[in-house]
Amino acid sequence: MANLRLPSFTCLIRTTTTPPQPRFIPRACTSQTTSLSRRQLVSQAATLSLSVSVASTLCDQPAKSEEVLSAWERLYLPIDPGVVLLDIAFVPDESNHGFLLGTRQTILETKDGGSTWVPRSIQSAEEEDFNYRFNSISFQGKEGWIVGKPNILLYTFDAGQTWDRIPLSSQLPGDMLLHLQVFIKATGEKSAEMVTDQGAIYVTSNRGYNWKAAVQETVSATLNRTVSSGISGASYYTGTFNTVNRSPDGNYVAVSSRGNFYLTWEPGQAYWQPHNRAVARRIQNMGWRADGGLWLLVRGGGLYLSKGTGLTEEFEEVPVQSRGFGILDVGYRSKEEAWAAGGSGILLKTTNGGKTWIRDRAADNIAANLYSVKFIDEKKGFVLGNDGVLLQYLG
Repeated sequence: MANLRLPSFTCLIRTTTTPPQPRFIPRACTSQTTSLSRRQLVSQAATLSLSVSVASTLCDQPAKSEEVLSAWERLYLPIDPGVVLLDIAFVPDESNHGFLLGTRQTILETKDGGSTWVPRSIQSAEEEDFNYRFNSISFQGKEGWIVGKPNILLYTFDAGQTWDRIPLSSQLPGDMLLHLQVFIKATGEKSAEMVTDQGAIYVTSNRGYNWKAAVQETVSATLNRTVSSGISGASYYTGTFNTVNRSPDGNYVAVSSRGNFYLTWEPGQAYWQPHNRAVARRIQNMGWRADGGLWLLVRGGGLYLSKGTGLTEEFEEVPVQSRGFGILDVGYRSKEEAWAAGGSGILLKTTNGGKTWIRDRAADNIAANLYSVKFIDEKKGFVLGNDGVLLQYLG
């Protein structure tokens, strides 16, 4: 829908202001003076008429500050204002069909690419007296998975028309849903990969009825074995992750609960690999760039990029205008363009792979924290926040 742009209030005042009255000319003036004054008045009137015409024309044009429109717009959702939005995914075989998850048992569905959303009720999740917090959703073809807290796993084979609840064994370690800590990833037919906040990684190939551990020991056991190797802060590890993110290649990077250090894991490895943080401040979040490198956020609004691609402990700080607010997530639209979001509606954009960032004021007047940046593809992106805030990418 085209955006209608109205002239600013200032422009309206300019075009409706009463023109100044001609100066009073005394009768005693000579005819030559009077004639000259009349010519001056005619000239002034013509100039005033031209000025009003130009002002009117300018008012019909967008203000200079609006020449470059924001790339995002807010969508208002039919949910309680206190809901925190946690994850979003679209059905690959139905590109306009997607689901949005959040706290307070929130599941919303769209069939128009995300422009409008309607509440979705899943009977198998309402049979018990729980207020589920749905944290993660993933699709592969028409098969999809949802995990939530208290522990719940939902599976669909028909693009979300029906959802079946899959029983989970109480012997699986780790809380399967803490805000932005664990998730599930659809990997193939009847197959998925699930991560818990304690670092356990499980894989299934039969719709979740059986799970196999991909990591052979807990993170705590790994740290106890490697603490002598000089991992700073390992002795303070509380046994849980603060954040964990997966690359398209199946590699993981996780941040310890206190942000003292981070860990990585690649398919085939028997345990997580701990790494010292290369920065003074504690880590807020980490993730993968579109070129395969890492980005790292520290508490207080700092942003770092790894040198080169792949796993490394060498990072360089990138200047950002965070205004002192914490940056919470980074999402890449392409190898060159990425967006960072954080506290108090802060939005930052880069068009050169992260070397420089500029501020976007789309959410300056939104009193909310923006937790997650999700790009489904280059044309479809969303920013998720608290209080039901959802921003849609316009391009």
